[in-house]
Amino acid sequence: MRVLHVVGARPNFMKASPVIAAFASHHVVQTLVHTGQHYDALMSDVFFRQLNIPEPDVNLGVGSASHGAQTGEIMARLEPIVSERRPDLAVVYGDVNSTLAGSLVCAKLRIPVAHVEAGLRSFDRTMPEEINRVVTDHVADLLFTPSEDADRNLRAEGIDERRIFQVGNVMIDTLMNMLPAAQRAAHEDRLFDKRYALVTLHRPSNVDDPERLRDIVRVLIELSEDIPIVFPVHPRTRARITSLDGALDRPNVRLVDPVGYVQFLALQANAAFVVTDSGGIQEETTYLRVPCLTLRGNTERPVTLTTGTNTLIGENPTQLLVEARRILRGESKRGAAPELWDGRAAHRIIDVILAGHPAIALSDVPNGAI
Repeated sequence: MRVLHVVGARPNFMKASPVIAAFASHHVVQTLVHTGQHYDALMSDVFFRQLNIPEPDVNLGVGSASHGAQTGEIMARLEPIVSERRPDLAVVYGDVNSTLAGSLVCAKLRIPVAHVEAGLRSFDRTMPEEINRVVTDHVADLLFTPSEDADRNLRAEGIDERRIFQVGNVMIDTLMNMLPAAQRAAHEDRLFDKRYALVTLHRPSNVDDPERLRDIVRVLIELSEDIPIVFPVHPRTRARITSLDGALDRPNVRLVDPVGYVQFLALQANAAFVVTDSGGIQEETTYLRVPCLTLRGNTERPVTLTTGTNTLIGENPTQLLVEARRILRGESKRGAAPELWDGRAAHRIIDVILAGHPAIALSDVPNGAI
């Protein structure tokens, strides 16, 4: 069997790592295509090294661009690779532009597509990721979901039940595998001797609107009077913050460059709480039992709210202070790991695929209407 993986951004790497390893244990022939959507060493190379992902067989080197231009360029560069290699199955991950581009190219070339982390919905079509999720799910042949709510979403959209497999969360596979290394890193870094809050922001709705970002920065400054803040800054976010005339240049705020997966996992595991707008971090903090405050009005991962440690802040950044101070008073959610978040998701995926499940041959059966 020949399998082609398409990855392009940090979240993809964490999801692909255990799947690639599980296939390798069965001696499956694999091709890894890195689109280059995240292309610098801090956003890409360090993750490949730390997660023991093999060097990509192909790097498309697409780089940064608008959503349409980036997606189109990935498709143009990927199509000849897929045409030449003719894999038996393509695997795409998550909800980034590389996910959408890979699924469209392979579907049009009649290569069966498996979508890992299928069925997640924020029900907010203003989010580019939501468009990527919906379209990918409707062209994929196998849909591997992390939770029951994702299954329900797919069924509600009319997708054939035979395509849907709840397998658990592959990001938790990676987290469990790398947690010992993160604990060692924490032990060696004196930063973790102090209580702190971890902050990460990157979504355009938070960082591209100057007034919205100014409000968030104002709240973070006030929060830093209660607890030190560690903020690994996404390159685009740093540029936006810099435009605010050094508004976060405060003694109790530590701005650092993006860090590798092991270091970031250590930061999460030892934080008093995490402030984020990332979907994956909502999941990781839930497993780690660390309170998470999400600066969004919705989430495609509702299980982190109902079962886990996540709280939505909504559109008013001032609510962040209310929730953070509640945590500091010892009133945080306790949370629990959702069903099947047990480190075995990748093995369940491989079991379905290697069993020759008939869903791979259902490419002539129409999915539900988009």
